[in-house]
Amino acid sequence: MSHPTISEFDIIFAGGGTTACVVAGRLAAWDPSLRILILEGGQHTLNQAAHVQPYRFPSHQAPTSTTMTFNVGKSSPRLNGRAPIVPSAHCIGGGSSVNAMVYTRAPASDYDDWEADGWESKNLIPLMKKLETYDVQPDRPTHGYSGPIKVSSGGCKLGSSQEFIRVGTTYHRRQYAEDTEDLETCNTYSLTRYIDETTGRRSDAAHHYIYNQAHNANLHIWVGKRVKRVIFQDKRAVGVEFTSDLVSCPDASQSLSIVRASKLVVVSAGAFGSPAILERSGIGAEAILKRCDIGQLVDLPGVGENYRDHNIAFVPYFAADGAITMDPLWRGKESVVKENLAQWRINGKSLIAQNGSDVKIKWRPDDDELKAMGSAFQPRWKEFYQDRPDKAVAIFALSEGYAGSLLRDVPPRNYFVAFCYTLYPVSAGSVHIKLTENGQEGIDFDTGYLDDPSDIVPLNFGYKKMREILRRMPSYRGEVSAGHPRFPKESAAVCGETIGPVDLNALDLIYTAEDDEAIDQYHRDRLQTTWHSLGTCAMKPRVDQGVVDTRLNVYGVTNLKVADMSIAPKNVGTNTYSTALLIGEKAAMIIADELGIECRPCNESSWKSPQSRL
Repeated sequence: MSHPTISEFDIIFAGGGTTACVVAGRLAAWDPSLRILILEGGQHTLNQAAHVQPYRFPSHQAPTSTTMTFNVGKSSPRLNGRAPIVPSAHCIGGGSSVNAMVYTRAPASDYDDWEADGWESKNLIPLMKKLETYDVQPDRPTHGYSGPIKVSSGGCKLGSSQEFIRVGTTYHRRQYAEDTEDLETCNTYSLTRYIDETTGRRSDAAHHYIYNQAHNANLHIWVGKRVKRVIFQDKRAVGVEFTSDLVSCPDASQSLSIVRASKLVVVSAGAFGSPAILERSGIGAEAILKRCDIGQLVDLPGVGENYRDHNIAFVPYFAADGAITMDPLWRGKESVVKENLAQWRINGKSLIAQNGSDVKIKWRPDDDELKAMGSAFQPRWKEFYQDRPDKAVAIFALSEGYAGSLLRDVPPRNYFVAFCYTLYPVSAGSVHIKLTENGQEGIDFDTGYLDDPSDIVPLNFGYKKMREILRRMPSYRGEVSAGHPRFPKESAAVCGETIGPVDLNALDLIYTAEDDEAIDQYHRDRLQTTWHSLGTCAMKPRVDQGVVDTRLNVYGVTNLKVADMSIAPKNVGTNTYSTALLIGEKAAMIIADELGIECRPCNESSWKSPQSRL
């Protein structure tokens, strides 16, 4: 894992995110003689507290963070003129090194819906099992028990999640199960995370596929290197051109360098970075390339199109003074941090091993809820959800602590945050490069959020339902009114602090038409990304605006593949880390097959552990 001194490798990865780590790590383990280079614009994450201690994940969202790139979209009338900001990871391990570690998996039918040969769920389930060690419940047929990525209930549990579950299983009339990630279950409460139950550390792709092969002298990682474009000879990819990343290395020279690949170039820079690299390489729509003064190599108008995400709103509540939440840790209260760190260093337990989110449910509306959602959602329900019981409309979840307090001026109290995020929004956007007024490269990014009127309906209903669940929890102490809709003063829905919960059997709040409009405007003002960007180099037929085929080859050229979330042709009903890992495992097998490498079982325990107690 050295610095730039070699000029040629067998395989070059343009990007060092989740999927790149999986592919490179698997190939390096299967054939240690393979010369592999990962070029990543961000920095290393090896044993760094901000990346391995679960409780620290909110720090990556700070405006000054260098582990994220903050992609600014176009202002939208559907968002009341706001220009949404969508962060993407900027470090080794990508999203797996900075995400909230929520463990969910898409229903198996999502992958069948891709209609891509070899990517059917029957072919992918063995890979889902291969990549994980599921420490929640034994002998589950769709889970794995010896893979590199650890899944557990975490190194520490918070009590308020049990309150949420009790209300959910009584008032909300849903059940609870240990395993709801069996690729088909909805409407059942559960809790699981990408946290190693033994060590209390984040379970990320960097440490479990790449850093644990430090003994392999042929596996190279060059950080702070931004890939500008792919180098071609007669439409055959033979290398990449790169420079120093301005964020990671602000004082470094911006001179360009070229490194060559004898076998393959894999673009793995995510839903924003991968289409940008292709467009800078002359692969894309003629109009996009022409306005950037780039000669067209391949006419591929699907590059940068089909942008997808999930939509979310974070809604804060006051929690009882006696509730155990993440707030003291997230505010950096020295005595609390010191105490919990001491315990974590001994046995991996304590709130250090927490992401604050213990419980969730993949929610589908029952008949009463569907009726309450109104007519605007009915066509979408009948067309997509009604006859597909494994498709959840949204995920409801609770955060025991207010990470947003780091960015807002709120009293040092205990908080809950309710969040609802929709899993299959109809709206789609696009991501392209452009030239700014000063001639520098910029981003032409349209999120597409709420362009389809049906997309806001589940969010509006989710606000109401989550509020009813929260106000029945024993630790509930009212709403943080600044983070809620601005209801009319005379409304029964007016928000504010209170002394305790309502009775479990209390009547639901009644919302007027004016209240409903306040909720609608709230979401247009507050809705944001769930950091699940995908789809911009879609694996579809070329005539359908596809960018790569089912072997991940970029259309119109050779020796060039894309492997990351950008290849997903349709949305997936999950936090996308699980899908990024899966794409990596599948891509590794595809590449190994083409190179004649045997995909032999890897003994992860024989790899050198990069772990330390910090």
